[in-house]
Amino acid sequence: MPELPEVETVRKTLQQLIRHKKIEHISVFWPKIIKRPDDVEQFKDALVGQTITDVGRRGKFLIIYTEEFALVSHLRMEGKYGLFQKEEQLDKHTHVIFHFADGTELRYKDVRKFGTMHLYLKGEEFNSLPLSQLGPEPFSDEFTIESLGAKLAKTKRNIKAALLDQKVVVGLGNIYVDEALFRARIHPEKPADGLSANELAILHKEITATLAEAVEKGGSTIRSYVNSQGQIGMFQLELLVYGRKNEECKVCGNTLERIVSGGRGTVFCPTCQVK
Repeated sequence: MPELPEVETVRKTLQQLIRHKKIEHISVFWPKIIKRPDDVEQFKDALVGQTITDVGRRGKFLIIYTEEFALVSHLRMEGKYGLFQKEEQLDKHTHVIFHFADGTELRYKDVRKFGTMHLYLKGEEFNSLPLSQLGPEPFSDEFTIESLGAKLAKTKRNIKAALLDQKVVVGLGNIYVDEALFRARIHPEKPADGLSANELAILHKEITATLAEAVEKGGSTIRSYVNSQGQIGMFQLELLVYGRKNEECKVCGNTLERIVSGGRGTVFCPTCQVK
């Protein structure tokens, strides 16, 4: 599943590609993707005639803005957006098409069909699910050492599971939790409420630093992720632990191990990350 750096990369490319484009009509081939409103025809009628004004992001969610509406989109496992000329061949996994007045089309493809779209009047998107219960953005002023510590102090879960919880901090998934914990030298199964003040400060720093570096490099190309222009991310070349089971630790040289933690496959260094 794309995490914050990948979604931010998609946001940036979509902003370049679709701002100021007017929606002429919409095709929906898999109605289950449209979660709000329940009526797909109402969804289409609301957006026809609207012009894209901006593309935002909240955690792992994209927000496509028009003059009146906010379209909240989650890519889930395999969702992808791409801008095409209307003459270009249609992929069998294309499920929603926004046809623009200039003859181009924003196509949403999703092999697994797990992606979602919620439509709100602009300004109401943060007051309801799926955005209303999200935690702070890792690059925001609200994400402080104190706020992170307060949330972790309330849970008995291990730190890996706690950081995967989007109510604690948004945008982190399996890749960047593993990377941030390794950089902070914290074992993934350490109790979240048992971090020392020093560990908490280092973890806070490494979360933001890891995500910032990944955003700068366009995210990580894991499985089939590409951005909206078909370009791959490059941060996977910098990964220290994720996907490197049984390889040498780049810090100490010992063998990396894989366990299941927080319900997810987790790679860590038993030497650098002592429980």
